[in-house]
Amino acid sequence: MHDLSKCTVLVVDDTETTLDILVETLGDDYDVSVSMDGEDALEIIKSEPPDLILLDIMMPGMDGYEVCRLVKASAITANIPIIFVTAKSDVADETMGFDVGAIDYITKPISPPIVRARVRTHLELKLAREELKKQLDKAKQKAVFHLSHELEIASVGGIHLTPQSLSVVD
Repeated sequence: MHDLSKCTVLVVDDTETTLDILVETLGDDYDVSVSMDGEDALEIIKSEPPDLILLDIMMPGMDGYEVCRLVKASAITANIPIIFVTAKSDVADETMGFDVGAIDYITKPISPPIVRARVRTHLELKLAREELKKQLDKAKQKAVFHLSHELEIASVGGIHLTPQSLSVVD
């Protein structure tokens, strides 16, 4: 189990009531910041990438779909999980949400226990993926080091390795 208390959640919604409910729902467990429009949200994401984003779809100016597309298009922010929190409940809207890169979709009116559970689950999954990536990178570095070491030993011993000498013969 990971320590999620240090995780940051960005809530993006143009309705103050929704922002208040989500901040109250998550504020005791996470560092929560808010934005009321897509352009401002992108600035926050660029300057201080959050661990997870709760994103409304219907906002003036840039809608949530476009914000999601832009976040997912950047190599720096592509791995941030995005959960749509929206009044749009049609299957086509939900499908579009997943198509643009969301990891989950919650319809309003929200249920605080459901929001807490989904946020916790997706943060745990994100941290687990990051830990696995670190372990994989460490294992790759170790393998490269050992291979380099073996090649150095072979060259000191006068053994000349070529791609053909390394291939397996049936």
